[in-house]
Amino acid sequence: MKQVFSFVIAGMIGGIITLGGYLALQGSQPEPIIGTSSYAKQVNNVNVGPTLNTPFDFTAAAELATPAVVHISAKESEKKARENRQRQQRQPWPNIFEDDAFLQSPFFNFNQPRQGTGSGVIYTENGYIITNNHVVEFADEVVVTTFDNRKFKATIVGTYPESDIAVLKIEAKNLQTLRPTNSDEAKVGEWVLAVGNPLELKSTVTAGIISAKGRDINIIKGKTPIESFIQTDAVVNPGNSGGALVDISGRLLGINTAIATQTGFFEGYSFAIPINLVVGIVNDIIENGTYQRGFLGINIADLDNDTANELGLNISQGVLVESLIDGGAAQYAGVLPNDVIVQANGKKVKSTADLLEVVGGVRAGETVSLVVNRTGKQEDISVRLKANN
Repeated sequence: MKQVFSFVIAGMIGGIITLGGYLALQGSQPEPIIGTSSYAKQVNNVNVGPTLNTPFDFTAAAELATPAVVHISAKESEKKARENRQRQQRQPWPNIFEDDAFLQSPFFNFNQPRQGTGSGVIYTENGYIITNNHVVEFADEVVVTTFDNRKFKATIVGTYPESDIAVLKIEAKNLQTLRPTNSDEAKVGEWVLAVGNPLELKSTVTAGIISAKGRDINIIKGKTPIESFIQTDAVVNPGNSGGALVDISGRLLGINTAIATQTGFFEGYSFAIPINLVVGIVNDIIENGTYQRGFLGINIADLDNDTANELGLNISQGVLVESLIDGGAAQYAGVLPNDVIVQANGKKVKSTADLLEVVGGVRAGETVSLVVNRTGKQEDISVRLKANN
């Protein structure tokens, strides 16, 4: 009897537990969503990792670009260094704030021949090479090493310091070159590759995007510098100067030239000279040994909102003609003070850097087609450029 009673008690307890569990489960069910279908949905597999969206494969561009980029070693000869020392010794008290000779004076023991390395881009199959002027400006001994480790003595054909461009020549044939693209059509956010020899690491490729265009960072010295850089975040370091900036198709977009840095090494901002500007200068140097730049003969400034309001203009970007140089090309063509240049050779002009990029690549004697905003109306003016006297 006691055994039967134990079974009854156990059964009642089990039933209570089962009923409690059922009610608990019922209470945990979500409220039904009105208007939803009752069919079963596909279960997501949580073990599948995220899919990477790689926008481009850079291998083809790298394969095209690396054989066309060379390593440059530049050195000042003992004779030239000695001549520099003698010249400095004749001026023992230079202005230390204006004269770099002070840093090479006996006080600083900087009398050894200068030397450095950089990069270059093969421009023609028969050995013309583009690099930066600052890579070779001090040198009278230049050695070029190609991608396949062949070494050549190079001659400096010509330079244009105002745009930091130099052209070298080596005696070689059937060299691989890069096809230039139209740098005016490059867009901010576009992927690019920087190819060069940073920190003595030969044939290095880095990737980034175009961060900005038409940058004037005031690093090129001279009376009439041309600065309209393509800014990128592709890693560029000492030794990259003169190397190639290419697009994802492996076409030459610019010549890597500078970095903005407080440490001397890459900090996220690198700058390249647009190839559209480079080509005009380089072709003239190859043909004539020098670049005969053309000038508009105007003094200019970026248009700002206050000036636009004063002139009654409904535009906020462009280049204001502040004054004309007497007898200059622009005056002869009919450009007037307070004209605002908004287009040059078909390219929109938003800043002085934009205008300098177009005009800086045009030789004396050639024509630039301008569109100016004059008191609210657009005028087309063709200007035949003159040499700077």
